[in-house]
Amino acid sequence: MFDRILIANRGEIALRIIRAARELGCESVCVYSQADRDGPWLEQADEKVCIGPGPATESYLRVDRIISAAETTHADAIHPGYGFLAENAQFAEVCRDCNIEFIGPSPEAMALLGDKISCKRMAREAGTPVFPGSAEAIEDPEEAMSVAKDIGYPVIVKAAAGGGGRGMRIARNDDELAEGLASARQEAAAAFGNGAVYVEKFLEHARHVEVQCLGDKHGGAVHLFNRDCTSQRRHQKLIEEGPAPGVDSEIRDQVCESASTLIRNANYAGAATVEFLMDHEQKFYMLEVNTRVQVEHPVTEMITGVDIVKESIRVAAGEPLSVTQDQISINGHAIECRVNAEDPDRGFMPQPGVVEQFQIPGGFDVRVDTHVRSGYRIPPNYDSMIGKLIVHGRDRTEAIARMRSAISEFHIGPIKTTLPLHARLIQEPAFTTHDVEHRYDIHWVERLLDADAAEATAST
Repeated sequence: MFDRILIANRGEIALRIIRAARELGCESVCVYSQADRDGPWLEQADEKVCIGPGPATESYLRVDRIISAAETTHADAIHPGYGFLAENAQFAEVCRDCNIEFIGPSPEAMALLGDKISCKRMAREAGTPVFPGSAEAIEDPEEAMSVAKDIGYPVIVKAAAGGGGRGMRIARNDDELAEGLASARQEAAAAFGNGAVYVEKFLEHARHVEVQCLGDKHGGAVHLFNRDCTSQRRHQKLIEEGPAPGVDSEIRDQVCESASTLIRNANYAGAATVEFLMDHEQKFYMLEVNTRVQVEHPVTEMITGVDIVKESIRVAAGEPLSVTQDQISINGHAIECRVNAEDPDRGFMPQPGVVEQFQIPGGFDVRVDTHVRSGYRIPPNYDSMIGKLIVHGRDRTEAIARMRSAISEFHIGPIKTTLPLHARLIQEPAFTTHDVEHRYDIHWVERLLDADAAEATAST
């Protein structure tokens, strides 16, 4: 096991890793920016190192400063958390060159699965269901139109190295496809330094279902069943739950097994999430593989009892997975609401500033992952997520009731947060029933908000 782990991240995920490291007998080192110099999570680290000004480009994204901090503090491993450098294969390679263990997949596995085109190629070999579409990157509009003719409109143009909705364009005819191909390539090149795009079939009304997997350096791989992340806005998840409700157990097991096979075939070590879209007939199509721990990992921890962060550290240290597939089962239902410092009534405007009131909920099977406390000043430099509220119940009905109660106990002020929105969403028929009539798909929240905006406009 490692002696010291440097955490190349901030906020709640940094605190989560500190706690896991402590339980494993490892010391922790936190790097931080000047904007985070008063971050409460730093108090829990054994050592801390300032690596630059507030902007992430001058601190959390500076590979040279992070490596220097690791060498200076004699850290033998680096955990990237999520975001920032977590899926940067070059960073993982630099760690290896400096004899510092990267707690995550190898640079080769990360590059292989991080590129959506090579990932789809591997998925086909593993039997993981994928969308029909182009097998390689496409530059020529005529070639794109030929693919669209074969699979039928609508189609979607996607960046091979993309994520978060960037480098994506939906096309319903040849003209839209030609225009979308050019704009997607341009946006992808600017956002990711890679303008490669591909074309695949687009699902109009899809659910977002993902499979949590773990792999080790000994060829082992398991899945921890699935989560539903359909409740999202502009490709950003709002509510996650597990297991994904309404999925036939036989279909679920087939898809989960195909996901773990994909991870195993990639010689992958660490936590990975294989993301899918599912239609109303429960047909699955792989979207991508996230080669890092996910924000929503607590959902899976609550229903399986597997500590994903600790397991990832053990795996990076060379230990085999501590659980086998037949030892993993689903216990009840869990739901997570991301608590963002944003004002939903003002276009989700970020709310930096001092948190004067911060009272978290409690009770049976209620978990709050956060770095915030009363008096904490939220800096304007980073993502607006300030915490995650997770509940567990014997079944989905109990979990929803428990989440409703927990939200009512969660008081944050004077800044605005997404908690009131979550209180509403978990009571909407689209969420509670997940049925076709209420069109529960990845756009249901946006349709609800658009209807609110139209009603407000009509009343003025």
